[in-house]
Amino acid sequence: MQAGATPLSRVGRDEALRQMAAEELDVLVIGGGVTGAGAALDAVTRGLRVGLVEARDYAAGTSSRSSKLIHGGLRYLEQLNFSLVREALRERSLILNVLAPHLARAVPFLYPLQHRFWERPYVGSGVLLYDTMGGRHGVPGHRHLTKRQALQAFPSLRKDALVGAVQYYDGQVDDARHTMMVARTAAHYGALCATSVRVTGFLREGDRVVGATVRDLETGAVHEVRAKRTINAAGVWTDEIQEMVGGRGQFNVRASKGVHILVPRDRIQATTGIISRTEKSVLFIIPWDTHWIIGTTDTDWDLDLAHPAASRTDIDYLLGHANRLLQTPLTHDDIVGVYAGLRPLLQGESEATSKLSREHAVASPVAGLVMVAGGKYTTYRVMAEDAVDAAVESLPSKVPPSCTDRVPLVGAEGYTAAWNQRHVRARRAGLHVAWLEHLLHRYGSLTEEVLALVADRPELGEPLEGAPAYLRAEIVYAALAEGALHLDDILTRRTRISIEAPDRGRACARHVADLVAPILGWDETASAGEVEHYHARLDAELQSQEELDDRTADAARLGAPDVRTDGVAVSGTP
Repeated sequence: MQAGATPLSRVGRDEALRQMAAEELDVLVIGGGVTGAGAALDAVTRGLRVGLVEARDYAAGTSSRSSKLIHGGLRYLEQLNFSLVREALRERSLILNVLAPHLARAVPFLYPLQHRFWERPYVGSGVLLYDTMGGRHGVPGHRHLTKRQALQAFPSLRKDALVGAVQYYDGQVDDARHTMMVARTAAHYGALCATSVRVTGFLREGDRVVGATVRDLETGAVHEVRAKRTINAAGVWTDEIQEMVGGRGQFNVRASKGVHILVPRDRIQATTGIISRTEKSVLFIIPWDTHWIIGTTDTDWDLDLAHPAASRTDIDYLLGHANRLLQTPLTHDDIVGVYAGLRPLLQGESEATSKLSREHAVASPVAGLVMVAGGKYTTYRVMAEDAVDAAVESLPSKVPPSCTDRVPLVGAEGYTAAWNQRHVRARRAGLHVAWLEHLLHRYGSLTEEVLALVADRPELGEPLEGAPAYLRAEIVYAALAEGALHLDDILTRRTRISIEAPDRGRACARHVADLVAPILGWDETASAGEVEHYHARLDAELQSQEELDDRTADAARLGAPDVRTDGVAVSGTP
């Protein structure tokens, strides 16, 4: 595979931006999170000429910092939000069975019961309704467990933490990889996709928006991108985008911070995840390959939107609630990774963020511009469809309806056959079958492209120095075909080394830079700059996690500059 062979290569990205600036689009999408990527895929598969611009990286914000769950939202049943749960369960079934079976899988959860008489029928009826509304499509149904059965499934659970349990299933996905794959699928169908492209203003003809002015953050060049319709899917930046059109927004978005921590798998003995109530929200302990994800918090955030900071108070909150359930308490020394994300919630009056609606809204504050906000990761496809529907409603030519419920993501087609053949393929590639399973869960049928790199350069079939859970070939492939432009993109989103490795990727950063430098055009100075930036980011994050409050944590995190700037990116250009 050569650099430039795919639309998400560096060369493909530059060509996409050139084409966007050279011809009028039908639809320009602003924002490379899951909703923006989904809108680009929805529009391009209706036969429209589509462009997608993202100021940083695919899924750089909210869409890489979730609980990694594809779920209906069991707790929304208690709020009587049946329509949201039903919609989310339908989308969960589509993701698990049709759209992304290579990326998503079912995962079991225990709901511990703490009251002997009334709680089992109360919780059981809710989970039964969850199953009946669509929850059993692609996942096993729930079952009631005695206290002994629950402790067999979760031996690390404190014996006084439950009198019994209900077990149910939800879906899980690597949100960052999934979002990137949605964008890659859009590019596969012809969408022009470019990251490191910041919108600086809107083009106007009278009161109508007819595109946007954008700055290439890799070169500093400014372009005008003209489009019949523009869709803003900027998430927590929605209000900022609305201000560019005169502040005439029809809704406001409120940012809620959710913090998660990762601990090694051997710190908790269990074969199932767990969900438990807290006074503010819910606590998840979620199996994640060789780790557990523990989350989440749910608090207001009005500071830096690009790099929300986790404070020591956030981490202590999660440890405290987890330790109420665990026989052997976790400590700060057990934590190998921490991440914080912002949920874009539709503004409420004075409600706590944990009670604000996760439903989405679509509005058109000015002619030619559509805004979509709110929602939850699981329902991204519906949000995208609704946004495109609103955008194309007044186009002069008839536009076909959405078909994305029948369009699998790249890597999905042929996945089942590839999985069944994994032993044969492993022998042919000279790899242990465990590596084939790892690759198939990340690339699906595109695994053959990764294996082709190993066939051409056998040394790429070796584990990555400093992060042996990944092959060197995966690093090279991220730069060749998955849109990675910077070290941070690879270590934080194409892989999860930044939260999975005990040193958070510090040791492997230089090795990764050496692997991708020839592809991304970095000289020695640029490579060293990328490594220096990544190390500075780690130092800033670790410092922020020692601070006790949001403001000092935010100040500490901002001690490391963003690798993408409004001038020329830190790494330079090829």
